[in-house]
Amino acid sequence: MTAIAATSLRAAFPAAPQLSAHLVHVELIWVEKRQENWIRFGTHAHEQIVDRRRRILSYRPGAVFAFVRWAANDFGTVASRIAIVRAMSPGEAYQTLPFVRPGGELLLKLESWPRVERVLEAVDGIERLGIQPESVSPDHWRNIHNRIAAGQAPRSYTLEQHRAALLRRRVGL
Repeated sequence: MTAIAATSLRAAFPAAPQLSAHLVHVELIWVEKRQENWIRFGTHAHEQIVDRRRRILSYRPGAVFAFVRWAANDFGTVASRIAIVRAMSPGEAYQTLPFVRPGGELLLKLESWPRVERVLEAVDGIERLGIQPESVSPDHWRNIHNRIAAGQAPRSYTLEQHRAALLRRRVGL
């Protein structure tokens, strides 16, 4: 990474006093036809607009969100990625991810547009059931990751699975 790129990356995240240490911060970038980072689902606790191309969304511990990254050059798409992340509490172990500080628990992480598209279709299917994707069982996101990575079709999420996940969450399992 060049010094100029490293400086601009560091400048994207404001100094520590402006960002809460108890939140997970996600930098969203939009440079037309070059780079786009966006959130597919998830409820943020705070939004900070850095400039007209960048903003930072902050998530409370336990929040689940889908982070999509896309990049292109003069010849077309060079990267398509999706990650479904659970924001971690201070002191918990986490995995790092570009544009996410400090990181989170990766429930799903896939690359290439065909795989990303399959995940987005699964999210659409969950929403058609009237379920908020951030409330879906973490095990379902892991299952989707594993099945798509193995070249299999992901299984559909059902209302029965969702009820069971909510009951497990209520009793602390």
